[in-house]
Amino acid sequence: MTTNASLQERKEKVIATGQGNLAPVYIERAENAEMWDVEGNRYIDFAAGIAVNNTGHTHPKVVAAVKDQLDKFSHTCVMVTPYEQSVALAEKLVAAAPGDSDKKAIFVTTGAEAVENCVKIARSHTGRPGVIAFNGGFHGRTNLTMGLTGKVVPYKASFGPFPAGIFHAPYPNEYHGVSIEDSLKALNMLFTCDIEPSQVAAIIIEPVQGEGGFYPAPVEFLQQLRAICDQHGIMLICDEIQTGFARTGKMFATEYAGIEPDLMTMAKGIAGGFPLAAVVGKAEVMDSAPAGGLGGTYAGAPMACAASLAVLEIIEEEKLADRALAIGEQMVSRLNGLKEEYPQVIGTVRNLGAMIAMELVQNGDSEQPNPELTKALVAEASKRGLILLSCGIRSNVIRFLPALTISDEVLNEGIDILAGLMADLAK
Repeated sequence: MTTNASLQERKEKVIATGQGNLAPVYIERAENAEMWDVEGNRYIDFAAGIAVNNTGHTHPKVVAAVKDQLDKFSHTCVMVTPYEQSVALAEKLVAAAPGDSDKKAIFVTTGAEAVENCVKIARSHTGRPGVIAFNGGFHGRTNLTMGLTGKVVPYKASFGPFPAGIFHAPYPNEYHGVSIEDSLKALNMLFTCDIEPSQVAAIIIEPVQGEGGFYPAPVEFLQQLRAICDQHGIMLICDEIQTGFARTGKMFATEYAGIEPDLMTMAKGIAGGFPLAAVVGKAEVMDSAPAGGLGGTYAGAPMACAASLAVLEIIEEEKLADRALAIGEQMVSRLNGLKEEYPQVIGTVRNLGAMIAMELVQNGDSEQPNPELTKALVAEASKRGLILLSCGIRSNVIRFLPALTISDEVLNEGIDILAGLMADLAK
């Protein structure tokens, strides 16, 4: 009989340590917000493949769309002999993106590729080299995107040097004492001490930091960044890889600030689990790159485009943005109940829609992180049938990313498991 342990043993012999796995659990099948491993054990999935399966596992519409496409063809390369699915998807994405400007899109395969292409386009449009990112941000694992990422362990440690021309500013974080004014002052100091604004091609920001700890960017801060970029001719890139496709209660989290980015990245929840990413931006900016300068062999793969078109229909028909708000409200209410029960270890609970976090501390002190309890909760959760993820630059945040199609019954069952974990581990 195939077991989780035997598969883990086989995996460790042939897959590099750097590509580790959070739990020694090998999934055989999945449906909506539930998964079953090779031993028949059931798991409630509060990770959604790291915000990928917003429409749940094996949604019937996604499965049908992909099967239909596979019967026709699987690959021709969108840059050689394209197909209608890619055009139809680009039409829908540019229509969904925030703002009134005319827009265009490109397709790539991964979120990191989307970020890299944003930087390429911004540099081509402005003729400038510099890029400013934020402490705690995560933008990918390639050399350039590691340079943009503002967290050393495990993403940057031992992998440098990174490209020149990248600068970091503090991300506003009220819980940890970094105000909007502090961030803006530091940004101005960069302009004074490190790189003049006329040499900055782009500022890139996540409207809610993902790996950094699920901290939403204040609306006022995003609006001021937009004004600063307009003042200096800098491209504003909003990295919506983890926040997009109804996860936060709007199609894109940037909409909360009422601003229009020059460029934005899309990936993860875009295609129901199929590898696809996109850059959408103002048409005049997107067209700055020369013909042949953007793309990739598997960019805009036919089955991924078919899946994405189905995902967009599901989001609209099932009103998943509204469902994200309801999930967030329900989970935050229950997590705040746990916070009242364990005030010394749950420092704060926060969310934007169904992007939900619980930050673990010691002695109720925001500056005394508790990564040990965080690690223990994640490890023990999988043994009890719940898949959790952690994040945060201090490795002390539990993040919750349930499928937006999850039922209330399964959602509450998962929180019940969490409550039991807290009772056993938080003492």
